Amino acid sequence: MDIFTRDERHKIMSHIKARDTKPEKEIRSALFKAGFRYRICDKRYPGKPDLIFPRFFAVVFINGCFWHAHENCRYFSMPKTNLRFWKKKFRRNKERDAENLKYYQDKCWRVCFVWECAIRGKKSRQKIERVKDEIIRWLEEPDEAFLEIRG
Repeated sequence: MDIFTRDERHKIMSHIKARDTKPEKEIRSALFKAGFRYRICDKRYPGKPDLIFPRFFAVVFINGCFWHAHENCRYFSMPKTNLRFWKKKFRRNKERDAENLKYYQDKCWRVCFVWECAIRGKKSRQKIERVKDEIIRWLEEPDEAFLEIRG
């Protein structure tokens, strides 16, 4: 049983953004300050990666732990209500992530997934710096095709 009415729940959910989230902005800002230039959520690229580095043939997806059902993560828990809907939603999100990964790998692009938990919590400033450094190292090391940064 949900503690909110249907209209209240709708209002809450409608305010959740799909892009320009806090984790995205923090990573973008850190990389921009480090001198890296990128495209943001370009519709021409499948899955609309959060960051696109055409010069490096690399894309970065910044995944929210809840929306992408990050397993064994303290920021993900299965909702108690409307379970059938949420299971289907999370399954489809994971399938879409896998399809996007395969697409870019088939095109010889490099892919990075940054999980929200990697930059959230105590000492988030240091975590953002660590993630920024990992992404920079990955971008400048062309032999590494895939990178996943977890908390």
